[in-house]
Amino acid sequence: METTDDRRTTEFEAERRRLTRLAYRMMGSLTEAEDVVQDAWLRWVGVEDGIASPPAYLTRIVTRLCLDRRRSARARRETYVGPWLPDPLMGSVEPDETVADVTVMLMLALERLSPLERAAFLLHDVFDVPLTEVAITLDREPAAVRQLAVRARKHVQAARPRYNIEPEDADRITRAFFAAARDGDVAALSVLLAGNVEIHTDGGGKVHAFRNVIQGVERALRLFAGQRRKDAVPPTLLRVVTIDGLPGYVSLDGGGVLQTTALDIREDGIAAIYIVKNPDKLSHLAAEVDFLAASRRYHQPDRPSE
Repeated sequence: METTDDRRTTEFEAERRRLTRLAYRMMGSLTEAEDVVQDAWLRWVGVEDGIASPPAYLTRIVTRLCLDRRRSARARRETYVGPWLPDPLMGSVEPDETVADVTVMLMLALERLSPLERAAFLLHDVFDVPLTEVAITLDREPAAVRQLAVRARKHVQAARPRYNIEPEDADRITRAFFAAARDGDVAALSVLLAGNVEIHTDGGGKVHAFRNVIQGVERALRLFAGQRRKDAVPPTLLRVVTIDGLPGYVSLDGGGVLQTTALDIREDGIAAIYIVKNPDKLSHLAAEVDFLAASRRYHQPDRPSE
């Protein structure tokens, strides 16, 4: 016979993955998202019986916990060393593809929203929560929530994917980019990169990374050519994957540092490159990536950002 505790556990576990996705998109950090979901579990086991809709109730708890954490998270971002990028998630974000267009670009656009705008947009536009339920969650009138969602939608509209690329083409371009970047092949990179390409590198002050966004193809070409001259050991490609909805790969750089690279591919070439090297943001990948012999080169050097 199923006990109340068993039923509570079953109901929560059925929602855990969705709640983690929501918390991740609210926070931009997988570690913080998991902490939020754990806090939600502790609250869930303490509520009285009679919850009409456990999914709606749990969504409400997670959203409010995230809103509570956003203030301190924003303060930390203001003192973050170099460009900040969300924790990279490998592979298809979710099988049903309901929020498959939540890319790195969109996550960065969400960072520019107020916490309430971000919550309203994610709940209503991404997770398809009815407006009336969003209003209850945010403790606002439906009309006010509608305005929050409208304002947020205008801000993030430009971050939506505007160019659909076939998986085979994405794989080909990703592998070609890795090879060209590894070899410092300026000619090949000139063909692959868009003229206004941007390179965002997140080292978090833990490893070598650029403190500013690199803008423009000429600067990018000089960067890759110079990097090849400096590297005694070339980078190692570990796996071609999807990272937060974008084509990309996991690799070890010339110094053996684990990193992820996501590519925003448009009609005129690669428009943006998002590189995460901060080891605090990559620890969750160790269980997902088969390092084999390459793992012997993996380390986390304690060097300051450039």
